[in-house]
Amino acid sequence: MIDFQVSNQDGTARAGKLDTPHGNILTPIFMPVGTLGTVKAAAPEELKALGTQILLGNTYHLHLRPGDELIHKLGGLHRFMNWDGPILTDSGGFQVFSLAKLLKREEEGVVFRSHIDGRKVKLTPESSIAIQQNLGSTIMMCFDECLELPAEREKVQRSLELTSRWATRCKDARTTDQALFGIIQGGGEEGLREESLQQLQEIGFDGYSIGGLSVGESNEEMYRVTRHIAPRMPSDLPRYLMGVGEPRDLLEGVEAGVDMFDCVLPTRNARNGSLFTSHGKVSIKQARFREDSKPLDPECQCNTCQHYSRAYLRHLYLSGEILGMRLNTLHNLHFFLNLMKNARNAILENRFAAFKKEFLEGYQQDISSGGCHPESE
Repeated sequence: MIDFQVSNQDGTARAGKLDTPHGNILTPIFMPVGTLGTVKAAAPEELKALGTQILLGNTYHLHLRPGDELIHKLGGLHRFMNWDGPILTDSGGFQVFSLAKLLKREEEGVVFRSHIDGRKVKLTPESSIAIQQNLGSTIMMCFDECLELPAEREKVQRSLELTSRWATRCKDARTTDQALFGIIQGGGEEGLREESLQQLQEIGFDGYSIGGLSVGESNEEMYRVTRHIAPRMPSDLPRYLMGVGEPRDLLEGVEAGVDMFDCVLPTRNARNGSLFTSHGKVSIKQARFREDSKPLDPECQCNTCQHYSRAYLRHLYLSGEILGMRLNTLHNLHFFLNLMKNARNAILENRFAAFKKEFLEGYQQDISSGGCHPESE
């Protein structure tokens, strides 16, 4: 199991320590996404060197390929991907409702067609837990229904009640000592979010996550819901905001009292040449970097910024070179991990509000020498 302790609280922002059988995690923390048992373009040894403390894997994808039974036969996901630190596995619920062709949704579970080969697959709360137990992750997630927002209140109400019933079945199906988190639903309705949280607390979990955000609602609505529900979540257990990843989103979540975050944004953007810097996002393919010998971000201490120029990164990207994807990925992950590290230090020193303000002011401004212009949205 796991044990969580809050080291310091600054307003509602908190710095903590999560002890797990696979190692300790200092929070707040960003979790790189290794959907298929790999963080794209980065080796586990490189992730460790960056300061990665926990990775995220995905039940849906690993069940379809290569298969959770095969992974179990080969010693579990940790051994399979050569990662000895903590792993959190998503339940597959979001992917079922976003990637697969959904054929049937009922009380029992869902039937869908695989996005890989079109075969019919059935996923239930029990099978989701069985898959995650085969994978051997440190933290498992309950199977939930994820709605696209906005949605009518009655539909959201029915969905959160289904998610709660599925959560009960997930807990009943667990036969290992792996931790299990419940997922709070309720759309943009604060009252429904509270209702979902209460139902999950009555069941009892090792941690709680805020699901169903970053699925079509505005940023301000996401912030409003997070600010409302996060402080109401159990103070002695980890709080996880799922699938949210812009730098401002992370800091808003930290300020609300969230401990854990994940998103594909830094790695996916890196492969597309969109890089995060202390002065905003940069599209490295732009012609203005053709003869630019400066590092991507002069304030960054990552290997990419210490050894390679903007001109070289642009050349690699335009040439389609694999090294470009790798250098970009390692930089973006360093940026996100370092942001959380600095946020934690600020909380421990009771200066988080000032840290957040200073970071966002720098992140949104143009600089004329040594830095980069933010990418236009």
